[in-house]
Amino acid sequence: MAQPRFIDVFTGCGGLSLGLANAGWNGVLAIEKHPDAFATLRHNLIDGTHAHYDWPEWFPIAHSGIEEVLEQHLENLSALKGTIDLIAGGPPCQGFSAAGRRNPEDPRNRLVQHYLRLIKLLEPPLILMENVRGFTNMRVNGATGMTYSDHVSQELRGMGYDVWTALLMASDWGVPQRRPRFFIVAVQQGRAAGIDPFLRLRVGRRAFLRANGLPEDGPVTAKMALQDLELAGSDLIPYNEGRISGFQQLDYQESERASPYARLMRKNAKGSPDCLRLPRHSATIQTRFRQILETCTAGRHLSDADRAKYDTKKRSLTPLAADQPACTITTLPDDVIHYSEPRILTVRECARLQSFPDWFSFRGPYTTGGDRRRTGCPRYTQVGNAVPPLLAKALGEMLFGLRGALGDKSTKPLEVVEMTGEAGTKGGEILPSDGRIAA
Repeated sequence: MAQPRFIDVFTGCGGLSLGLANAGWNGVLAIEKHPDAFATLRHNLIDGTHAHYDWPEWFPIAHSGIEEVLEQHLENLSALKGTIDLIAGGPPCQGFSAAGRRNPEDPRNRLVQHYLRLIKLLEPPLILMENVRGFTNMRVNGATGMTYSDHVSQELRGMGYDVWTALLMASDWGVPQRRPRFFIVAVQQGRAAGIDPFLRLRVGRRAFLRANGLPEDGPVTAKMALQDLELAGSDLIPYNEGRISGFQQLDYQESERASPYARLMRKNAKGSPDCLRLPRHSATIQTRFRQILETCTAGRHLSDADRAKYDTKKRSLTPLAADQPACTITTLPDDVIHYSEPRILTVRECARLQSFPDWFSFRGPYTTGGDRRRTGCPRYTQVGNAVPPLLAKALGEMLFGLRGALGDKSTKPLEVVEMTGEAGTKGGEILPSDGRIAA
């Protein structure tokens, strides 16, 4: 069987693409509008030693929006019909996130329709769509409309697809982060009769963790992910990337303290990873962070009383708990405090918590401010917006097996897989391993 082919839409820096590639998929092209995110994608997965895209000659290797692509390359895209096994991607989530303004008129929300238009044009056997949990309750046309998740599901069924949805918790698949995300999987009608792809994903969860050398009896914790990047007992050197001076970074050395998860992240990495630049906190900020680590509940947002006590208005400020997965890594670097050091995380530490391997290098500025904050996509933002590659790999392996069993349209429907072990469903959602409903 030929290697299955996918198109990644709203690719970002490439977390979903990387996971699919690690699961055996081969990319055809990627559509990403922001130049900094595309620069990271191109460096790692298009031009680099880990490249996995068979980029067509007619499609420029450059950042571009989906609407622009549909307008300028419609004929060439149409010619790909019948050669693409999977369209994957997640429309920008800012319009749907509970952390944002959730404006139904946000123009980014209309990107969903362009995504559906591309699916209708190419008619791939498989669809994978990802978004934040808010996608399940924000309505298309205000209070009276259906939710975006229901709208997309209805549209896909109208195009001839069977549709399944689930909220998945990234920590259930070895990602050291409590990160709930909403997923849609669609298969051309009748070709996977009697199968729930997410139930199949759950049944294979322990085998996936075992194959990647990760614990099966508990989550990967923040300390497991970051211990070899701690400053205690390590030397600091001047920041050595780019022309900006005055910063320091960890002088990274391979460590015997590295956990199985950290060793997985170090696989194929040579020397020090990039993005180890440390923040330059004032003495006042360091003292405040140290007091927060000593007095506030680790792993939870600061309470109203704590925020008043430490004179901060940030509602999402969270000191990590060393013995738990991290909270959701956002696009804002000052949302999270290190579990044992009075500082925010480096880009590399955020990338570790998102399950990006250490060889994966990021491009663009570290942060943006002022007017650029609305339009910028710095490294912290690229990491925070990404689908965790390890979760994407688990989904990719499930889809790989599903695709392999579909066969030609003339073949009989896929037989029902025997369900054993821990799997279960409730209310259309997937039950995590400890019996909680993913939320």
